[in-house]
Amino acid sequence: MHIRRVSFDHPDAMKLNDQVQAEYAVRYGDDGDATPMAAADFDPPKGVYLIAYDEHGTPVASGGWRAQDTNDEGNLDGDAELKRMYVIDGMRGRGLARRILAALEEDARAAGRIRMVLETGTKQPEAIALYTSSGYEPCAKFGYYRLYESSRCFAKDLRTTG
Repeated sequence: MHIRRVSFDHPDAMKLNDQVQAEYAVRYGDDGDATPMAAADFDPPKGVYLIAYDEHGTPVASGGWRAQDTNDEGNLDGDAELKRMYVIDGMRGRGLARRILAALEEDARAAGRIRMVLETGTKQPEAIALYTSSGYEPCAKFGYYRLYESSRCFAKDLRTTG
């Protein structure tokens, strides 16, 4: 298994993004995550997008972070927003999401980001379990879905955690 930095518009990233969007649509009964994002949001040093590949070169997991600062959606200066964490169905339960998450935290910390934040939903209990077991705590709601009852937001201070 190896993790590679790619652009958000890389064909493998687009393939995994389509899969996670389809899963969101099933779980929430909608068209998937409508949060506005651009490929440039994940260009270093203001973000990064990672894909884990198996021994055959197949993309099996992804995740990224993008810089956010104080805005009208509730972000704070120094935020690194976690986006598109996903592991394909047949590879779940092997620690891939935890490895991607650790790599993203390390990268955001190195880029000078202060806090990693994320928004997930009540219909993603596996995600909530991953984040809370990784030191994330509930925080004030932010982002595109901040007014939705099913939205759950979490944060982790990158200055005091390794």
